[in-house]
Amino acid sequence: MQSEQQSNNNSNNQLVVQNSGSLSFSSHLSKEDEEMSRSALSTFRAKEEEIERKKMEVREKVQLQLGRVEEETKRLATIREELEALADPMRKEVALVRKKIDSVNKELKPLGHACQKKEKEYKDALEAFNEKNREKVQLITKLMELVSESERLRMKKLEELSKNVDSLQ
Repeated sequence: MQSEQQSNNNSNNQLVVQNSGSLSFSSHLSKEDEEMSRSALSTFRAKEEEIERKKMEVREKVQLQLGRVEEETKRLATIREELEALADPMRKEVALVRKKIDSVNKELKPLGHACQKKEKEYKDALEAFNEKNREKVQLITKLMELVSESERLRMKKLEELSKNVDSLQ
């Protein structure tokens, strides 16, 4: 009966080990079970090592990619600096020229107004001059007519006087 009880206990122990899924090494495990456990453990370790190796490979690839990305970032930064250096003097010159244009525009505005004012004054003065010139021409014409008329009348008078003097003789 004791051996039957031990046999039941051993079966129960094996069932407990198998049911719980734990890898406790009971002295009651058979050589075959031990070998299976070792084989499973060995397979598990091999898988873990393979996973770890692949993890390291992926890390190395990521590091390589990061290195390339950093190099490309540096190259892009250098290119950007060169572009800014090229654009910067032009930008300064353009800003300077624009500033000068604004300054000249500010100076031109009052000069334009003064020019328009002077132009209007000139036109008014020219018109007044031309008007006075026409008036002068009319007066000269009138003077010439009057002088001519006066000379004609004097000549006529002189002729009459001359006839009168001639008739007295």
